[in-house]
Amino acid sequence: MKILLIEDNQSICKGLEYAFKSNGYECEIANSISSSKYIIGNFNPQLIVLDVSLPDGNGFDLYIDTIKKLNIPTIFLTARDNEDDVVKGLEIGANDYITKPFSTRELLVRINKILSKDKRIIEVKNIKFDMDKMQVYKDDKIVNMTSLELKILYLLFSNLNKAVTRNYLIEYIYNLTGNDVNDNTITVYLKRIREKIGNDIIVTIKGIGYKIENEKK
Repeated sequence: MKILLIEDNQSICKGLEYAFKSNGYECEIANSISSSKYIIGNFNPQLIVLDVSLPDGNGFDLYIDTIKKLNIPTIFLTARDNEDDVVKGLEIGANDYITKPFSTRELLVRINKILSKDKRIIEVKNIKFDMDKMQVYKDDKIVNMTSLELKILYLLFSNLNKAVTRNYLIEYIYNLTGNDVNDNTITVYLKRIREKIGNDIIVTIKGIGYKIENEKK
């Protein structure tokens, strides 16, 4: 299981990194919003621990603009302990809100509780996506895909039954690769993915983007 800690306090980072790794988690650390966006795309965390006050912006905005769209379970860990902030953090969709100073042991318990409820293998028709292993199966046989194809498919599965816009895909791929991306790039990648997993899984929403629909809602 992978945890991304977005926190600019170095002592907290060191302590939690040690605690996470001691409990069997992989851990990456981002000290700012800008660095976190790159790591989210490349590290594919199963859970994010997020501070609200960061050097280059607000954790609430990062959650709404980026993390929530990817359906990544998130715990706010912050010194902002007034009632309005706590309510806001939970209302916008975070799984938990913990104020500093905090108990590392309690944080680990809450992380375990969230991850134990998180379904990490998603099945749609004859396609299975193992979100932990980043592996795709068609009729229970492994589908060979490039790293970028897997990450695009991960984004679509993470937003099951929700539309992912072409503009968001352009931004997502640019953040992953640093290369220029346009509409034709998106079309090419989706065509390749469909050829590998089948044409009936990914639905095109004309003029908007794409989505994977799960009939078992």
